[in-house]
Amino acid sequence: MVLKVIGAGMGRTGTYSLKLALEQIGFGPCHHMSDVIANSEQKALWRAAGKGILPDWDAAYAGYRSAVDWPTAHFWREVSEHYPRAKVILTVREPQAWYDSMAGTIRHTWDASNHPESFGVAVIGNGIFGGRFDDRDHAIAVYQSHNEAVRRSLPPERLLVYDVAEGWEPLCAFLGVPVPTGSFPRTNSAAEFRARIGR
Repeated sequence: MVLKVIGAGMGRTGTYSLKLALEQIGFGPCHHMSDVIANSEQKALWRAAGKGILPDWDAAYAGYRSAVDWPTAHFWREVSEHYPRAKVILTVREPQAWYDSMAGTIRHTWDASNHPESFGVAVIGNGIFGGRFDDRDHAIAVYQSHNEAVRRSLPPERLLVYDVAEGWEPLCAFLGVPVPTGSFPRTNSAAEFRARIGR
């Protein structure tokens, strides 16, 4: 099994809803940070990757047909090169709303109760955002730079820039599958996120 869909969008851009949507239309299982948190082997693999010890991608994604959210979003270049036939989806949202959502959820996991070598602390908090996520302008600039890098690097036939509020139609058209009859999954609100991690 190889990845058919790669999510390049940062966390809190609707990635969990996209995970559920992809699984519903035949691209599951879909890898997500929730899989890393729940599995000690995945934690070790991605912590090592965060230190530059990149994994065998086929082994890292064994059993998955798609991958969204971090850590995949951080390694989107490497993963998209390894799976050149995979489609790439860049989930986006309005930058100020994205920052507020991050600040109210993921940011709270980067505290003393989390392991300093965890992917969230070491790579996302201290690496991607340089330990300066609390500087709103800086964090938003990093977010926008990431999105622009993805847009510049991939041809339009391979990349979908996607707001999950758009629902099924653009996603299914891009992936060449029928539109399901049910509603598009909308989940993992800030309140749901905090309840899930007990904060």
